[in-house]
Amino acid sequence: MTDELERLYKTTYTAVVRFLYRKVWDADRAEDLAQEVFIRAMAHRPEKPRAWVFAVAANLARDEARAAVRRKKHLTLLTNDPLPMSTPDLSADEVMEYDERKAGVTEALETLSARDREVLLLWDAGMSYPEIAEQTGLAVGAIGTTLARARKRLLDAYDRMDAGKRRAAHS
Repeated sequence: MTDELERLYKTTYTAVVRFLYRKVWDADRAEDLAQEVFIRAMAHRPEKPRAWVFAVAANLARDEARAAVRRKKHLTLLTNDPLPMSTPDLSADEVMEYDERKAGVTEALETLSARDREVLLLWDAGMSYPEIAEQTGLAVGAIGTTLARARKRLLDAYDRMDAGKRRAAHS
């Protein structure tokens, strides 16, 4: 079976990377995902390995796209780094938009429970799950779920506030 997987790797790796690249548009990430595909193939030993590899690659690419959208939205919301004093590349409108978005994020964060806010901010500060668990008293296994729910609540709160502000502006 190992020979089969080695042959599969040699004959399909380049095609899998190319397939993934066209899905994620990042060569390094495509290679990382391809490696994950073949690691999973070694663990699962599929009956129809070529079809299985491409199905898993498609699933990983889909998951990656969803995660990228969530990360982008989440990081945009949590970016509280002040703008540099000198911003020659930003117009006054862009600076004002940044300040409004920052105020909206702060307001949305305030709607969260203390636990959700703490977990989000610790994660955003770069702490690992075990470090967050130690800081909050939560189980390490609960951090991922808590973080996912807190992100969703933050995005929902921000979207509700943003929609309300847009309605008010059009009234």
